[in-house]
Amino acid sequence: MVGQDLAFPRMSRFTGRLTCRAPIPILSHTAPMMLPRKLTLFPVLVLVGSIFLIGAGCGGKTIQYPEDHERYLRIDRAVESLRHAYEKKDLSNLASLMMPIDQLERLREEAQGDFETFSAITLDFTVERIMIEGDDIDVFVHWQGLWKKDPDDPGLRQRGHTKLQWVGTQAILLRGVQGDAPFGMKARQATIDPTRSPTKK
Repeated sequence: MVGQDLAFPRMSRFTGRLTCRAPIPILSHTAPMMLPRKLTLFPVLVLVGSIFLIGAGCGGKTIQYPEDHERYLRIDRAVESLRHAYEKKDLSNLASLMMPIDQLERLREEAQGDFETFSAITLDFTVERIMIEGDDIDVFVHWQGLWKKDPDDPGLRQRGHTKLQWVGTQAILLRGVQGDAPFGMKARQATIDPTRSPTKK
């Protein structure tokens, strides 16, 4: 599975419907002929056999590449787990999804700053595309969120696009983030919040 590129119009979900059409022999309604009993049963047996085969073929959609399908599901769950852990301010689960590297250590520190600054965080992800090359996975995400310091706070609304870089086949771990990530909103607020008090000279 090298250089695979999937496009997702909205959230990545693996659904589908299979419609099967097959000819069904129809018994004639002409007047019965005087034939031996064994011959008159033959059309009935053909009809029953055809119905059985059609039912077996249309019973469900067969996944052509089950290992690839399962990997895409694990990627989808990893992305959702990252979003959910950040939204619920669960630093432990957030860290469990990341590789122990310096870039992600800074991301964890920025997320912790957000958790301490904002009392409520709402974050939505829309997966636009997934690219896989070997063990490396790039997930392109459009995000939008609301960060509130208290219930009366109208909140800080932001949106953007980011690339979540993952690695793995069975265990999917975050190895990097590129672009306009939603994490670290505490530091960003200092430059985009028009209601902040001016610095005294």
